[in-house]
Amino acid sequence: MAIVKKELPLARSMCWHCQSDIGGEYFCQQCVKVQPLSKDIDYFTALGLPRKLNIDTGMLETKFYEMSRAFHPDFYEGKSDMERAVSLANSATLNQAYSTLKNPIERVEYLLRLEAGSAKEIPGKAPTELFETLLEIQEQLEELQTLKGQKGTGSEEIVGRLRAERGTLEAKRGALERRLAELFQLWDRLADRSSSDQGQKTEKEQVLKQMRDILSQRNYLNTMLANIAEALE
Repeated sequence: MAIVKKELPLARSMCWHCQSDIGGEYFCQQCVKVQPLSKDIDYFTALGLPRKLNIDTGMLETKFYEMSRAFHPDFYEGKSDMERAVSLANSATLNQAYSTLKNPIERVEYLLRLEAGSAKEIPGKAPTELFETLLEIQEQLEELQTLKGQKGTGSEEIVGRLRAERGTLEAKRGALERRLAELFQLWDRLADRSSSDQGQKTEKEQVLKQMRDILSQRNYLNTMLANIAEALE
């Protein structure tokens, strides 16, 4: 197998097999043994991508398959237990990285966790301008649940209102997603600026805060839309 060299964080600075110095190589240049990726590697780095939000999905897929071939467990049948364990762990990291980064929403949620330095989930928050509408929807959902199975009780009217209000929530979610796409562009422009730029850090923090707020509202709307869909079944 040809030696594949990439500048990636590895779990150790010496080859686990022959103790030769290694840098960012997938394989030791001396004994050609596969090397473990660092457990602290982030998904962008693992796939050789900058920490940006607008990703060429074709390039992402190409990089994923290129690296997957290097680590695929099938290539390590008959190898040592350590080599098989390393290939499995590296493959698992790459699979999770690809699965996360190919989805724009999962990608930005992951970026927010990276930048915040924590794995906290983003809680749902009701959009302020829809507060009264959301209260009415909740009341209608509760009333419809009570009336289910009863005839001639006005449930058809409630169903009609819920369908109309579902459209309102979907429109709001669409607006949030369009704003999120604009923030993706802004984040990527900031990422291209020098880290020594005095205002870059402050601007990044502001963009991260806006994206987190949008995702929080989107999560809340998704929950409400799921509740409406269930009630209308």
